[in-house]
Amino acid sequence: MRIGFVGCGLAARAYFYSLKQYPDLELVAVTGRNQERIARFGAYYSVKTYPTVEALLADPNIELIVNLTNPRSHFEVSKACLEAGKHVYSEKPLALEFSQAQALVELAKTKGLYLSSAPCKLLGETAQTVWEALRNREIGTVRLVYAELDDGPTHLQDIWRSPCGAVQNYRDEFVVGCTLEHAGYYVSWFTAFFGPAKTITAFSACVWPNKQVVAEEPLYVTTPDFSVACITFESGVVARLTCSIVAPHNHGMQIIGDTGVLTVDECWNQYAPVYIEKYSQLRFRAERYRITKEYPFLKHWLAPRRRVYPPVKKVDLRKRYARHSHNFARGIAELAWAIREKRPSRLPADYCLHVNEVVLAIQNATPTPYQVTTTFKPLRPMDDAVRREVP
Repeated sequence: MRIGFVGCGLAARAYFYSLKQYPDLELVAVTGRNQERIARFGAYYSVKTYPTVEALLADPNIELIVNLTNPRSHFEVSKACLEAGKHVYSEKPLALEFSQAQALVELAKTKGLYLSSAPCKLLGETAQTVWEALRNREIGTVRLVYAELDDGPTHLQDIWRSPCGAVQNYRDEFVVGCTLEHAGYYVSWFTAFFGPAKTITAFSACVWPNKQVVAEEPLYVTTPDFSVACITFESGVVARLTCSIVAPHNHGMQIIGDTGVLTVDECWNQYAPVYIEKYSQLRFRAERYRITKEYPFLKHWLAPRRRVYPPVKKVDLRKRYARHSHNFARGIAELAWAIREKRPSRLPADYCLHVNEVVLAIQNATPTPYQVTTTFKPLRPMDDAVRREVP
């Protein structure tokens, strides 16, 4: 599959290196808005460049476009690519307006083209291990999910730079909002595991508006930097999801069932271990003992808390316990194979639209519960034939 990138910022570097793991994916050319950045990217990574999106889309060798522009440009760029007859894989979200995301999905359908979107962590080992445990009913019927996506006050942290000189566009990060940027990581898991969302009761706020990164540049942003949502799924499962760029780092998740709990400590590591804890009377008693609150190690000695659930594929221990580990090209590879095999993608357009709607509803919280309007066909988990590809 011959691929073109639109966007040469920080994300392009991560995608470029992930693509190297797939010899059947070829990056043909790149383009973007900033001519200097395009030139630097092309020279550093030895990739052909085009001065405009139109020039890139005119290249008949390119079949699939990866949209790595800033979120405000996602709709415009993806629409142009689809109108030019190219398949599209877009960074999240599909669009900043729900009507625009709907228009993209309808356009792709009319043109007979594939459209998919990040995040693709659902295709990773951790998500697939959780899904397998749920299908095997390892914790019985799921009742409740707690999930956190907190990254601390990012405006007080270092500015990221890529080797070719691209700098983190922190202004866009703050203006777009952490919910639109991050909530999809878990929403994409939950909708795959538990089916379409039905209602969303959300609250969002900007609790730290002064996000000055550079001393000479005041930056006052009112986009929500904190959100919390209770999502009810058609299956009856309820999930509570919190996002912020204020509270200390926490990317943990707990799925609570009738007979136990599944836990992931770091959702941004696609190789992170999945822990399972079965309920027991001894465990319940140990939780109530006063002495175990003063000496927590006694609680774990009396009733071992959890064990690692067998992963769908074994990986290096260094990867399993890293804070961040992500194969950005996995979603592109899956889409490319779906196109070649003439089958539905495992991250299809209707599913991506549904995730986009849920995330927008959380960020744009309303006083009354939001009624979700979209749905999607049940997704297929990764089978053995596809697991072989996981680097």
